[in-house]
Amino acid sequence: LGPSAAAATPLAVRDCKMSTAVESHIRVHGGLKDSDRIFTNIYGEYDKGVKACMKRGDWYRTKDLLLLGREWIIDQVKKSGLRGRGGAGFPSGLKWSFMPKASDGRPHYLVINADESEPGTCKDREIMRHEPQKLIEGCVIAGTAMGANTAYIYIRGEFWREAQAVEQAVAEAYEHGLLGPNACGSGIPFDVYVARGAGAYICGEETGLIESLEGNTGKPRLKPPFPANVGLYGCPTTVTNVETVAVAPTILRRGADWFAGLGRKGNSGTKLFAISGNVNNPITVEEEMSIPLKDLIEMHCGGVIGGWDNLQGVIPGGSSVPVITKEISAEVLMDFDDLKRVQSGLGTAAVTVMDNSVDMIKAIARLSYFYKHESCGQCTPCREGTTWLYKMMKRMETGEAEVEEIDMLNELTHEIEGHTICALGDAAAWPVQGLIRHFRPQMEERIAAYKAAQGMKLEKSSDPTNEFNYDDKDYSAPTTKI
Repeated sequence: LGPSAAAATPLAVRDCKMSTAVESHIRVHGGLKDSDRIFTNIYGEYDKGVKACMKRGDWYRTKDLLLLGREWIIDQVKKSGLRGRGGAGFPSGLKWSFMPKASDGRPHYLVINADESEPGTCKDREIMRHEPQKLIEGCVIAGTAMGANTAYIYIRGEFWREAQAVEQAVAEAYEHGLLGPNACGSGIPFDVYVARGAGAYICGEETGLIESLEGNTGKPRLKPPFPANVGLYGCPTTVTNVETVAVAPTILRRGADWFAGLGRKGNSGTKLFAISGNVNNPITVEEEMSIPLKDLIEMHCGGVIGGWDNLQGVIPGGSSVPVITKEISAEVLMDFDDLKRVQSGLGTAAVTVMDNSVDMIKAIARLSYFYKHESCGQCTPCREGTTWLYKMMKRMETGEAEVEEIDMLNELTHEIEGHTICALGDAAAWPVQGLIRHFRPQMEERIAAYKAAQGMKLEKSSDPTNEFNYDDKDYSAPTTKI
C-alpha cells in the first residue's frame, strides 16, 4: 500500500501482519452499521411481544413472501450465500432444497436445533430470550420452502427461561393469526411446537436430536438414509439451527444481494459472535462476516485483559475447533474459509480468549473430559478413544509422562477422527490436535519439569522441529449443528 492508501486503511488493517492467502484483498470487513443489523433487540432492551416486534419490522408482508412459493424462497436463500450458523457451515439454500419436491403422502417436518450445548456458545439463547418472533417467522418461511406445515423447536432442557419466552411467543403468534390453519392469511397451514431436551450434548447432532424428539435415547443414526428422506417419525425432515432460520425473513425482505454483499465471497452476511474468556467485556455481538479476529476482540470486548501481548491463544469457534496462537489471531479473518486455512474453524463463532494466566494443557484436558462424558458410547473409537484421550491429557497436565507419548496422543486423535457415526469423535480429537500443533513445547517443558522434580532423566524430544502439519482437513463442522 502507498502512503495515501495506507492512511485510508483502517488501523487494524495496517497493524496486523497479512498472510499470503489474504494479501489479495484489503480488510475492510467489520464495523457493521446499525442499519444492517438483523437482530435489533439481542440485548433485550425493548419489548419482545409480537406487537413491538412488528413495529421493528418482524412479520412485515410475510404473507407476500410465502405466496411467492417455495422455489423462490430457496432460490433467494441460495443467492444470499447463507451458510449454516450452527457449526457446519453447509449452504442453507442447498440443504433446504434436499427435501422432496412432491409429497408421497408423508408429512414434511422442520426441526429447529435449539440444543445449544457447545461449550462457549451463547448466541441462540439470546435469540430465544429476546428475539423469539424472528425465530417463529423464520420457521414459517423455511418450513414453507420445504413443503412442511409443522415445525418443532427442540430446546435444551437447561434453557428454562428461553423455553418460556419461545412458548409465550408461539402463543402470541397463534393469537394474531400468524400461525395456525391460515398462517399470516396466506391460506397455508403452519403449526409450531416447542419440545424440551434433557441436556445431552449428543442431541445437538441432528439424528440424535430426532431420536430424542421421538422419545428415544439420543443416539445418532447411521446415514444413509438421511433425514431429508427418512427423518422424524420416518418422514422427510430438515434439522437446522436457530440463527440460520431467524435471519431468513430479513434476507428475503432486504434481498439476497444485500446479504451477499456483507463479508467475503462464500462467507456472506452477518453473524452473531459470542466472545468470552480473558477479555475486558465478554459479549454476544452481531458483526459482519470476515471481520479480523483482532478487530472483533478490540472493537467489542475492550481488548484482552492485560493487553494484546498478554494473549496466549484463542479457540475461535466453540470448544470443538482447534486452538490458534496469538500470532495467528492477529491476522486471521472470522469466516469459514480463512479459519480453515489456519487449521481451525468458525464453528458456532464462540470465541474463547485465553491469556497467559491460563494453563493451556489443563484447559484442553478439561475439554477432553467434557467429550468423554458426553459420548453416547455407541461407537467404539469414540467410547474408548475419548476415555484414553482424557487419561493421557491428565498425564500431560501433570507432566507425568514421556515425550514419546505426545506422538502417541496425536496418533490416538487420528484413530478417533473420522471413524464414528457422528462428529463427536472429531470434536474430541481436534482440540488436542491444536494443542500439540501449537503448544508442544509447553507439553515437553511440563514433562521435563516433572522429571527434574523427581530426579529423572529426560529423553530427547521425538519431534525436534515441533511441527505437525495436517492442513488438508475441514474444521468447519465438528458437531454437525447446521
